[in-house]
Amino acid sequence: MHEVGDKTHWHEPSGIDRAGFGKFGRPKTPYDLFMESEGVPIFRDVGLKTVLDMPMKPWKRLGGKGTYIQLYGTEGKWGCYVVEIPGAGALNPEKHIYEEIYLVAEGRGTTEVWLEGESKKHVFEWQKGSLFSIPVNAMHRLVNASSSPAVLIAGTTAPNLMNLINNTDFVFNAPYQFKDRFSGADDFYKYKDDIEPDPVRGLAMRRTNFVPDVINCDLPLDNRRSVGWRRVEPFMTGNTFYLWIGQHEVGRYSKAHAHTSAAVLICLKGNGYTYTWPERNGVTPWKDGKADEVKRVDYSQFGMVSAAPGGARWYHQHFNASKEGFRLTAWFGPHNPGREPGPPGEKHTDYTAMDIPEGGSAIPYYMEDPYLREEFAAKLKAEGAQNRMEPDFYKKGTVVPKFVGA
Repeated sequence: MHEVGDKTHWHEPSGIDRAGFGKFGRPKTPYDLFMESEGVPIFRDVGLKTVLDMPMKPWKRLGGKGTYIQLYGTEGKWGCYVVEIPGAGALNPEKHIYEEIYLVAEGRGTTEVWLEGESKKHVFEWQKGSLFSIPVNAMHRLVNASSSPAVLIAGTTAPNLMNLINNTDFVFNAPYQFKDRFSGADDFYKYKDDIEPDPVRGLAMRRTNFVPDVINCDLPLDNRRSVGWRRVEPFMTGNTFYLWIGQHEVGRYSKAHAHTSAAVLICLKGNGYTYTWPERNGVTPWKDGKADEVKRVDYSQFGMVSAAPGGARWYHQHFNASKEGFRLTAWFGPHNPGREPGPPGEKHTDYTAMDIPEGGSAIPYYMEDPYLREEFAAKLKAEGAQNRMEPDFYKKGTVVPKFVGA
């Protein structure tokens, strides 16, 4: 290659040499460039202790302060940011063709949602722990009802749209109104607690565009991650953005399980820690001398961790380190784990909920690294919490709990 005027001329390789640089820096995506243009920090790591400690800077477009969060493994799969609304203030009205959900980490206020050119607005109140979704391309404005700052965590499909379209003017100014996702009905943002099976995996699902308090809301029994595990999927404003809310009982922890990247867990209640490691390192990385490749994140309320930060399949395991129930919400963006690519109708299994001997990716307690059991017991003892991991859980051949129909 050599310069010819203002262009770089390319030559074919000679002999058996290969074309290209061989090693190169990963290029920035349109979404990366968009985040950099916003003038706020961009946090990149495996996880963080709590978003309430994040450094934030004035955000001209939104009108508050904020920071982007792009945890490893979520690049290009979905976007996240934290925004602070000043006391007695409001964010700027906006609309966009990507999906957006909000989780309130601190404060109380109201949200206004309407279609551009129409006078009727949906107005609903939110508080710490509220979860709500904005319909695609609907106008919306968030207002702080108190004199103290309000902090919200947002999840979006902005990277998916921006990287595909590569035109921010279209993303923020497209005129099309998605009336199939927006309704003028008075109960559009009324909480609905009816439970139905999700159409893909048959798990508990609520069709609701607003959850007043995800920290304390009722969760139906699920039992797939641990004995007594409770879980529900909110299905909001027709989104492809997938999420669930779940809780482990006091004194119990999740079995490790493996899947590809996308999922980020946000702690809602309790204190905990997560271990995650590449599936290629096997089920006992400490015992096998590979502990240096295991990543750990400790977090408290509104802390976050990427379940599979390396792109390929990673094991990840979540531990409650407190005396109260350990509640989490997991956000996947448009990457529902039951919708992996493949021919329609192809047989698929809920492999993350099934133990390895059953053909799944979950590590039974009796197969896991002994280090985990010992550390968990010591941690609970130090916290003065009861250890409810029963000895039978660790007996070879035990399926805890038994997956019905497997």
